[in-house]
Amino acid sequence: MQFKHPELLYALFLLIIPILIHLFQLRRFQKVEFTNVKFLKAVKLQTRKSSQLKKWLTLLTRMLLLACAIIAFAQPFIPNTEDFNDTQETVIYLDNSFSMQAQGSNGSLLNEAIQDIINTFPEDEKISLFTNEATYRNTSVKALKKDLIELSYSPTQLNYEAAYLKGKQLFSNNGSATKNLLMVSDFQQKDNPLNFENDSLVNLNLVQPKSNLVSNISIDSAYISKTTPETLDITTVLSNPFEPEDNVTVSLFNGDDLLAKSAVSIEDKAKTVFTIPNTSVNGKIVIDDASLQYDNTFYFNINEKPKIKVLSINGNAEDAFLKRIYTDDEFEFKSFKLESLNFNVIPDQNFIILNEIDNISNALISALNSFKSNGGHILIIPSKEVNLNSYNQTFANSLISNYSSISNNEKRITSINYDHPLLANAFYSKVTNFQYPKVGMSYVFASKSNSVLAYEDGASFLMGNDNMYAFSSPLNSDNSNFKNSQLIVPVLYNMGLQSLQLSKLYYTIGDRNTIAVNVSLGQDDILTLSNTENSIIPLQKTYSKSVAIETGDFPETAGIYDVKNKEVLLEHLSFNYNRKESKLFYNDLSDIENVNSDSSLANTINTIKSSSNVNALWKWFVIFALAFLIIEMLILKYLK
Repeated sequence: MQFKHPELLYALFLLIIPILIHLFQLRRFQKVEFTNVKFLKAVKLQTRKSSQLKKWLTLLTRMLLLACAIIAFAQPFIPNTEDFNDTQETVIYLDNSFSMQAQGSNGSLLNEAIQDIINTFPEDEKISLFTNEATYRNTSVKALKKDLIELSYSPTQLNYEAAYLKGKQLFSNNGSATKNLLMVSDFQQKDNPLNFENDSLVNLNLVQPKSNLVSNISIDSAYISKTTPETLDITTVLSNPFEPEDNVTVSLFNGDDLLAKSAVSIEDKAKTVFTIPNTSVNGKIVIDDASLQYDNTFYFNINEKPKIKVLSINGNAEDAFLKRIYTDDEFEFKSFKLESLNFNVIPDQNFIILNEIDNISNALISALNSFKSNGGHILIIPSKEVNLNSYNQTFANSLISNYSSISNNEKRITSINYDHPLLANAFYSKVTNFQYPKVGMSYVFASKSNSVLAYEDGASFLMGNDNMYAFSSPLNSDNSNFKNSQLIVPVLYNMGLQSLQLSKLYYTIGDRNTIAVNVSLGQDDILTLSNTENSIIPLQKTYSKSVAIETGDFPETAGIYDVKNKEVLLEHLSFNYNRKESKLFYNDLSDIENVNSDSSLANTINTIKSSSNVNALWKWFVIFALAFLIIEMLILKYLK
């Protein structure tokens, strides 16, 4: 038997007080003489024995009453388990990603979990809790209650293995403590199978609340499928991997104005097309679906896009192939012979191509370096007779290695680096059966790093990254047939597009995006992203004629944002949540070894608490004290 307040047992020394009182208050019997001495003597002896028994019984009951009362206040108990005396530490991972919007038996899965935490844990019990965005260490449910009730859904989710590792880090270094980690999530299926490294020091409990949803329709994406001078066709892609749905209403708004509405039937995937005027649009596509709410709205915007300025500085090569790629609908293409070049036009460009120049003068190198430092992009196509020293000076302070030697062997271009940023989203699939272009003579780069296209011997044909690229061979028809290859258009077109990262139809929250805004800022000016609810200052790089905005985890809320320089509106940007949470396919936790799993958080908490439960005995000692009080009263009343 153990005591919750053992210090109160010192009060048992007070039991000596009634003993002293009884000893000093014992009455002496006085003798009274009578004529019948024999009869009186018998009565006298009987009375003295009865009186002494009554006093000793009264003393005993009072001492037992007082002892029971003292022990009751000390709160005795018997522990249920052997490890009761171990310190209990509890850490909870609460998944607040969008998939936790799914409805359970008592509201959303997230709200069910929050109510179980609030109602099951004692208010003053110390716990640590973390979500996908916030961490609360060594706090209590009482202190957390307001934050839990106001907890919102997160557009990002921790990887399950990362959440497991983070949870273990929140425990103390007390090696004797019993450590319980509770992970509360719907445990959606991800790219990798669910697996947790076994740790004998941590009791891992997985709680997977069950959803009542049997389907979920989401707006996956939107794109411009057709353009005319007067109209645009916006194609919306809907997804429903469950049972087919008929007559799903899809509405298109420009701001708060309804532009169009349609009804579609969805079996796995479906598309609907809206034709709208070819003007600036702050678009919002909305569907009626009672399941997950975050994927029922999709934002996009169409801004007036400036043309990307491309300048070709030509040696003896023709530039007709460049004019066919950089067309007037998206680009402002200019072409000059080197000897007639006006250097004043260089700073105004976005993309400069050195097209088979034999020698790059020091003045041009200086102008190109200044152009590159202000965010400009450069492509170098060498001639057959280059001044290697001037070219290598141009490559200095870039990610392109020097030309080290010349090769006169014919080579085929056979390798494509699909992971290179230049070719991101340039191909639907990896091309393996294309006709390999070839070159006659070529220059050999000193290094093979940052290669985009390569020869069959592994040497680089096209090298570069960031804002500078270089071919290793002239592209004229006498030396190469690359201009007739299917590779030239996506390669050169993407170089032009990436030289000015104009705003897209929409962006995804959580992805790394770079957006160029055509504006010249003052020394202390900054751009802001804002709407009616939020305002943020994104990461930004200021150049002489533009500002590059970088977004990732911010903004956190989907919507259409204004890009402003102070109070001046420059353009609009649309951000949407990633749709990966829309797929309601879950892991089977019964397949995971060395973990405890349940669908109820309340049951899991009660199971953990049961290891620290006790059989409280204080009520019995209160009952004993009352019983001794009654016994004392009966002794005083009936024992003569």
